[in-house]
Amino acid sequence: MRLRGVGAAALLVSAGVHLYLWFDGVRHQSVGPMFLVNVVAGVAIAAMLLRWEHWLPAFLTAGFGVATLGAFVIASTVGLLGVHTVWAGGSVWTAAAAEVVCIVVGGFLLLRALPTTSPLASPPRRHAS
Repeated sequence: MRLRGVGAAALLVSAGVHLYLWFDGVRHQSVGPMFLVNVVAGVAIAAMLLRWEHWLPAFLTAGFGVATLGAFVIASTVGLLGVHTVWAGGSVWTAAAAEVVCIVVGGFLLLRALPTTSPLASPPRRHAS
């Protein structure tokens, strides 16, 4: 449960940074609506991660981190919907670190959710003849 708390905190940090940036002027850019989607998704996935012991919230946590960090990498290299940004400022590094934590925690929780034995590894069953 402690690891799920770390993942939820990382989701909320990323969502909080995106909400801050939205109020700081991103809302007037073409990517503004995506920042609000990021905020809502981060809060919803954090709640699911804490309340639902299932593999799906872990998958969504990792996917959130990959998608959000990936979008920033695209925006800082070739541009995203006409927006070009740089790796500068505390909010950028805070969000990036939180998203890396989301990827790592989500991946680890997914690995823990895998069955411990493979159906292929089980001994063959003998049928009565």
